[in-house]
Amino acid sequence: MNDPYRQYLRPLIFNWLKLDPEWLHGYAIATLHWLGQPVPARSGIQACARQQFGYADPRLGQRLWGLSFPNPLGLAAGFDKDGEAALAWPLFGFGYAELGTVTRYAQPGNPRPRLFRLVEDEAALNRMGFNNQGAEALAARLAPLWADHRPSLPIGINLGKSKITPLEEAAEDYRTSFRALQNYGDYFVVNVSSPNTPGLRTLQAADQLAPILAALQAENQAQKPLLVKIAPDLDWPAVDTVIDLAQTHGLAGIIATNTTLSREGLATQVLPQTGRPITEEAGGISGAPLRQRSTEVIHHIYQRTGGQLPIVGVGGIFTAEDAWEKITAGATLLQTYTGWIYEGPWMVQRMMAGLVAKLEAHQLATLGDAVGLRHRSSTSS
Repeated sequence: MNDPYRQYLRPLIFNWLKLDPEWLHGYAIATLHWLGQPVPARSGIQACARQQFGYADPRLGQRLWGLSFPNPLGLAAGFDKDGEAALAWPLFGFGYAELGTVTRYAQPGNPRPRLFRLVEDEAALNRMGFNNQGAEALAARLAPLWADHRPSLPIGINLGKSKITPLEEAAEDYRTSFRALQNYGDYFVVNVSSPNTPGLRTLQAADQLAPILAALQAENQAQKPLLVKIAPDLDWPAVDTVIDLAQTHGLAGIIATNTTLSREGLATQVLPQTGRPITEEAGGISGAPLRQRSTEVIHHIYQRTGGQLPIVGVGGIFTAEDAWEKITAGATLLQTYTGWIYEGPWMVQRMMAGLVAKLEAHQLATLGDAVGLRHRSSTSS
């Protein structure tokens, strides 16, 4: 496939112009907001985008939590924190999209610079710190859109703890955000795994996470699917603790995984923008370096739950081969962010065509038949 993004635009942005990643991200969001607006003057451009970037095949569709996903690949949280481009994501072939992370209180996030490309590693380092306009602002933005133009694709909302909220008050913080947004998300995610809010990852411990999940489920009168997003840096007993809590509190699934604090194996040794060794830079790494570990976590969760707890796989997904590895390890759905930045807007189309080819090569009727395939193959061999 002729891909002008990978051939011309990415080298121009990354190598020649070296545009600041956060500035470029803001420009992209503004452009996507413009593109997604439901006005007749843009309908032709929107139809062209769907044709250029989409890929439809019923074999890729799945029904989960009462929701229809036309394909397994969603946009991960972090790209569209404030839902400004919420109407644009169906134009790029995604099967769903996740907004946020959003917090109860508006907050500016960490000081800039806080987003960096590690091009040699096909990775990004971010220490954004949940910069967003707050849950009430997101609700106010989505209310008029959802009244007449709610996307046909499932839209998730990722919830985080406000930085100013003490850890012992985290449950009420999450509950308040959920209460403001519960009418607008098709599913919700409890983010307790970002490394960029002080103390947040401690909320993955049983005594910290249980009250949060209990508070949210008590508020969850509409029985919206509720998931938890975990860090890749947890050891297996800690992962098992989260699995047990997810099952005890009736969660709909687990998202595996968030960014990693590990710097092992990186080709980038010094961050050019700051001149400091990468080992001294705060923040989480996403992209290709996360690929293997996130797949290992998916495999572990699927094996421990016997495939009874749906898994959303995220981390280092760039190609159909990456997607297939996570699906056969046990992921029912997938998410991408950094991969989409590196691969560009034709990524979803290429990946879906590749997954259909995988199904045909393995003589499988649907993508659902491939979920956890590696476990069944190892059992029968």
